[in-house]
Amino acid sequence: MAPAARSEPIKACHVVAVPYPGRGHVNPMMNLCKLLASSKPDLLITVVLTEEWLGLIGGEEMPPGIRFATIPNVLPSELERAADMPSFVGATQTKMGEPFEQLMGRLAEPIHFIIADTFLFWAIEFGNRRNIPVASLWPMPASVFSLFYHLDLLERNGDHPFDVSERGEERIDYIEGIESIRLIDIPSIAYMKDQRLITLVRRIFINLTKAQYLLISSIYELESRVMEALNLEFSFPIYTFGPAIPYLNLEKVTTLSSNQSLSDDQLIYFDWLNSQPPSSVLYVSLGSFLSVSAEQMDEIGDGLRASGVRFLWVARGEAERLQQRCGEAAGRVVPWCDQLKVLCHPSIGGFWTHGGWNSTMECIFSGKPMICFPIILDQTTIRKHVVEDWKIGVDSKKYLAPGEILRSGKITELVKRFMDADSSERREMVGRAREFRQIIRQAVSEGGSSMTNLASLLNHIVHSACDSS
Repeated sequence: MAPAARSEPIKACHVVAVPYPGRGHVNPMMNLCKLLASSKPDLLITVVLTEEWLGLIGGEEMPPGIRFATIPNVLPSELERAADMPSFVGATQTKMGEPFEQLMGRLAEPIHFIIADTFLFWAIEFGNRRNIPVASLWPMPASVFSLFYHLDLLERNGDHPFDVSERGEERIDYIEGIESIRLIDIPSIAYMKDQRLITLVRRIFINLTKAQYLLISSIYELESRVMEALNLEFSFPIYTFGPAIPYLNLEKVTTLSSNQSLSDDQLIYFDWLNSQPPSSVLYVSLGSFLSVSAEQMDEIGDGLRASGVRFLWVARGEAERLQQRCGEAAGRVVPWCDQLKVLCHPSIGGFWTHGGWNSTMECIFSGKPMICFPIILDQTTIRKHVVEDWKIGVDSKKYLAPGEILRSGKITELVKRFMDADSSERREMVGRAREFRQIIRQAVSEGGSSMTNLASLLNHIVHSACDSS
């Protein structure tokens, strides 16, 4: 589908942005586009989405410079994506490129710059053929990028693939910029029995060196060692611009004195949050894509209920069933919420999270400690940062064998200890979380590292438009 007709004049700089069709990829790409459009109002950004994703986010309010264009879905439904991730990733690499090129041929405006998710390596090839600069967007920590990039080192040292049940606690320290890390904290593709994802990742990184820029949705101050190592590794500019979360309107995010802009559903849970004591509510959300089993969800519900701790739990399609299981004495179970606004609410005292990068960044932005419950991929490495390096959270799977269910009794103990206001461990975590909140907010303030990098990226975009004219 071609983009909608526009009545205003064609703008001077035209950027095409194409995210990988997954929540953890679309969100950071959209937030980067909003930052760029807000910083330079005369920029035109065409965001290329699959039809499914246009239906999911096409109704959201956007700056005037952002428009959408679509290509066909890669697979018929998100369910297929969750059931067979390697096949879906492979399909994004083989089925998106041709319709993308056809769409580019129908655009009225010349293309001056492309921002493409790192997993969509074909966009780099397209840009090189057309002499259009391409910035590859990595929507995960810089450390995870480095671990993926150095898979050959893991293989040469006999640390990939490995049996996580036997060697998970072993540590390595030979990847430049990466502090000592357990094998179990390396992204989980390193010990998956199905090695198709590894093959796909190798292809991605072979092509990456042909890009002109690398963008990482992290904060330089959080990952300075690995960023310094990567800058020595690559010849092109590397920019951190994180957090890639919807923080632009800080007043609306950090103050909730007026809920007039909220929907009726939002008003219900915000009214409940407003009635709770400060820092007393545990927010629980285990992601929007990769699910835990129904058995594990039941154990979480039973453990939360028995703990007596107040909670707000996002459980998507299982919300109604789990609310009945938990009762309404201590908590609320909802299918969805405005996560960043919830995390910034004064009644929230912590976040039980799967540890996706966007969720982690939102939690750090809010200054709250975390319970980490990693499921797959980069979430194991993020747990390591949160618990071991930054000391702003606890590991709920610390004593679990791979694949083992976390039982309700352990959950009750964990939650009560984590939310205990008199605990010295909690007080230390809260203090550290507040320090990290200052780091992340300084990065996105005027003169901060992320804002400086964003300005440099905009200069490159403007120069690319001038060079092509």
